[in-house]
Amino acid sequence: MVQATGGGLGTWKYPQAQPPPPPSPEDRRGERLLELHASFRELFTFFCTNATIHGAIRLVCSSGNRLKTASWGLLFVGALGALYWQFGLLFEQYWSYPVITTVSVHSERKLFPSVTLCDMNPHRPSPVHRHLQALDEFAQETLYALYTFNFSESQDVPGAADLGPEPAFQLDRRIHLQRLSRPGGQNKVGFRLCNSTGGDCFYRVYSSGVTAAREWYRFHYINILALLPPTHEDSHRSHGSHFVYSCRYDGRHCEAPHFQTFHHPTYGSCYTFNGISLVLRTEQQDHLPLLSTENGIKVMIHSRDHTPFLEHRGFSIRPGTETTIGIREDEVHRLGSPYGHCSDGGEGVDVPLLYNASYTMQACLVSCFQQLMVETCSCGYYLYPLPVGTEYCSYTRHPAWGHCFYRLYRDLETHRLPCASRCPRPCRESSYKLSAGTSRWPSSKSAVSALKGSSVAKMNILYQELNYRTVDETPVYSVSWPGTTAWGGSRACGWPDPLGAAPAGTWAPTHCPLMPQVPRLLSAMGSLWSLWFGSSVLSVLELLELLLDAAALALLLGCRRLRGAGGAQPGAARRASYPGPEATQLPSDCRPDVECPGARLASSPATLPGAPAGASAEESRL
Repeated sequence: MVQATGGGLGTWKYPQAQPPPPPSPEDRRGERLLELHASFRELFTFFCTNATIHGAIRLVCSSGNRLKTASWGLLFVGALGALYWQFGLLFEQYWSYPVITTVSVHSERKLFPSVTLCDMNPHRPSPVHRHLQALDEFAQETLYALYTFNFSESQDVPGAADLGPEPAFQLDRRIHLQRLSRPGGQNKVGFRLCNSTGGDCFYRVYSSGVTAAREWYRFHYINILALLPPTHEDSHRSHGSHFVYSCRYDGRHCEAPHFQTFHHPTYGSCYTFNGISLVLRTEQQDHLPLLSTENGIKVMIHSRDHTPFLEHRGFSIRPGTETTIGIREDEVHRLGSPYGHCSDGGEGVDVPLLYNASYTMQACLVSCFQQLMVETCSCGYYLYPLPVGTEYCSYTRHPAWGHCFYRLYRDLETHRLPCASRCPRPCRESSYKLSAGTSRWPSSKSAVSALKGSSVAKMNILYQELNYRTVDETPVYSVSWPGTTAWGGSRACGWPDPLGAAPAGTWAPTHCPLMPQVPRLLSAMGSLWSLWFGSSVLSVLELLELLLDAAALALLLGCRRLRGAGGAQPGAARRASYPGPEATQLPSDCRPDVECPGARLASSPATLPGAPAGASAEESRL
């Protein structure tokens, strides 16, 4: 309305904007349950105006400035490309099944590990005593020819008459030590091995003469021991009182159930104790001096149900000392497939173990090599257990077995045999970290000074800490519930036995999660999505709605063209409550939450209040 005050010129005032009237019942009857936009331009404009994705609205509000529109379009497409590139990296990491390692400390009671000791004094089995004597004489001849060295008590060079009657077993004297010289290189020592035809030969070469002599002697020694029956019982038990002076375990003297005995062809008489304080004799008797060049005790600490492999993980203690060994136990829990390659108690391993003990990777490798040895060389290596129905190698029965064995062993050392892939690590494994301290024992003032001068050694073994550590592998992207499986199929988590019925030393973890872990994959995806677009899961649903609407609109327009409905009105599928693109086009500097001046409907011209119908603004001016 126009009001005049004081008789002067009137002042025109625009009325306040009124809310649109509610739709009439006729309009409501015209609304439909599902309506589509009339064109892709209208669909895109509606999406960019109302979407919650950052930057989308700039594509519409900057439509008046093509440079801004192009810039924001490039930024939008670039952000989308960077997002999906990082999604690709994320899924590549996800399908590689990464794990994280956690270390925890526990104080539950554990069983004391086993201690295997060997006197490093291999002796001569009585059935092959004469054969070993012939080998010693052959070794003396060889060493004297190479180094003019005589290791026997008499420094005389033995003659042929010293051999006496020819033994039933004849040494292969073609396999002897040789000095090998290379042009411009260091002189080395080795021995030659050939196949059955003699056409393929190679030298087993060593840079150390001592090592070469020991390995050459061991090769002939194994051929002699192979003549023994597999059920041969050696008399090493009779030497136990000469090796072990005293043994104490848990404050008491060790008894027969506390230790086991066996004989090692290289390290002599061996004893597996559960004791923690031992006094041992290390005297070397007149046995095989070339095979064992050390004077002392071979020691290995291992789990109670594992086979000791002293040649791989053993250490030596010299006589005349007291050695205190501190043990720290680490228990490793590995994840099975698909996160890693491990075996739970030998499950899934196609190599039958030749040892009557728990599964270890070393036992599997030895069993695999022995099987390949039997398949390739038609006999088994004497230092390893023998499969059923086979026999040990000896060049009296298999003349070329040495050539076959060293070829195969070289392939094992260079990882060209399939044993490494067939023998995974155990999913649960205990390892022992050792620390040792030594002192001279016994002293001249001690109560046991009578033992001074004799080859004795004292050894004390104790836990360095009263707790143990567990190293657990946990999947990076997973959802774990209590009672699910891990570590190759075993129970991943559990609770302590409330009645204490579980045996001492068994593993009863108490660190089970009571709630599922955070789904880290979705969390990482959400972080990337928020970084590049600042949106949420509902924004992804908006994109999905846009794709569905575009697909439905394309299908509808395609059907209309196929039906020949070219004369149909393009606004037939338009929403009844949504104005056309001409009416909803926004200026370049507007936002959906701010009213822009002049942003009015084009169908109703801006007329002054009180002006005649059809009059323009100029005509209604006073």
